[in-house]
Amino acid sequence: MTGTVDPRKWCEGRVIELYTWADRLYSLRVEAEIEPFEAGQFGRLGLVIDGEFVGRPYSFVNAPDEKPLDFYFIEIPEGRLTPRLADLAPGDKVWVARKGAGLFTLSQVPEGRDLWLLATGTALGPFISMLKTSMPWERFERIVLVHGVRTRVELAYRETLQTFRRQYPDRFVSLACVTREASPGTLRARITSAIENGTLESEAGLSLCPEDSQVMICGNPSMVKETVELLTSRGFEENRRKQPGQITIERYW
Repeated sequence: MTGTVDPRKWCEGRVIELYTWADRLYSLRVEAEIEPFEAGQFGRLGLVIDGEFVGRPYSFVNAPDEKPLDFYFIEIPEGRLTPRLADLAPGDKVWVARKGAGLFTLSQVPEGRDLWLLATGTALGPFISMLKTSMPWERFERIVLVHGVRTRVELAYRETLQTFRRQYPDRFVSLACVTREASPGTLRARITSAIENGTLESEAGLSLCPEDSQVMICGNPSMVKETVELLTSRGFEENRRKQPGQITIERYW
């Protein structure tokens, strides 16, 4: 790929804010005129680096009708793009794909009573986008969001989650799994171990069962694989276009 940018696919955006959550963990807020997208989909960010255009996918954290665009990412020191994104400042230019993409959306999820959203790291982003829309609240009685991280400082968007708790005190539960340190108000466990030993259901006050639950999983591949294995052993099935099930996954990278 050369340094030429296709204006049919990309538009120039302006950085509004680069917010630092923790070491190498950022939210990039960008003003750009893109086409409508569906919550849960991903966009793309790009820069011309050393004469070559480099673009990568990043999920939208903002709702489709919300501005500015919000992208949650971790800097990969050896990566080509993220160190440059982490150096951006308000007013800088960044290329944004005109169209969102992906099928990790609530419109692909069958009906159910309860919705479980399981994420690790920056995979929290698409779930925030979904929860900012009316669809999950109109379709499900109870919603449980679980965010797995290594340390407490990586628990981003906590004020946003607190807003959901205030709006839906009897319908929304937010749980944090922190693996490398004990922290008040969190579970010191991996998401998979909390499912396996029953802690997750106990803390949520809700049963995780195929009769009532729809589960969306987004995060690192090992977490996704292990969680799917645990759930299928309980009778859950992966959700496919020709065969609807209770597990909808996004491998994220």
